[in-house]
Amino acid sequence: MLHILYIIAITAEAMTAALSAGRRNMDWIGVCIIAWVTALGGGTIRNILLDHYPMTWVEHPEYLLITAGGALFAALIASVMKRLRTLFLYLDALGLVVFTIIGCQVAGQMQLPVVIVLLSGMITGCAGGVLRDVLCNDVPLLFRKEVYASVSILTGGIYVGVEYLGYSTHLATIIAAIAGLILRLLAIRYKWQMPKFVYHDEWE
Repeated sequence: MLHILYIIAITAEAMTAALSAGRRNMDWIGVCIIAWVTALGGGTIRNILLDHYPMTWVEHPEYLLITAGGALFAALIASVMKRLRTLFLYLDALGLVVFTIIGCQVAGQMQLPVVIVLLSGMITGCAGGVLRDVLCNDVPLLFRKEVYASVSILTGGIYVGVEYLGYSTHLATIIAAIAGLILRLLAIRYKWQMPKFVYHDEWE
């Protein structure tokens, strides 16, 4: 189940990333690179930091083809993508919780401390979008207002907590995914935002 959701999530992330590339007038190669970075970048950074190899896309090169195909398809139907914005917001929320749980599982299997497990989940869930925004010369949405990383941490916390109570990984995955998805969708629906730090004085 998690694998199927992962395929759906990376495809959706690649398709939305293609639109970001299009807004920066990138060519087809640029579109594919932004799609790869967005969909697979979080897991790549996680694996580098945890010294966990092989990379997911090296072990499964078909993921590169799936995400590139999704990105190019999105570029072809870009004129109608705006009508599907709500759908892709939901798919992005799904991707966040799925990536987070997978990141927690990877670190957990390596028997790393709980803090590292939670950070592994957050990096997997959020880093791809940060890389996309940086490469597209935007201030990452994650750092501006979105209740995004906090949802990832809470999802990871629920996953780890359920497992700690002695329940199966399968049940922990289901509970964490449902809770994280509900929280993220509520944040979208009610436009929840994190507190901002605003400072305008000159530093001398």
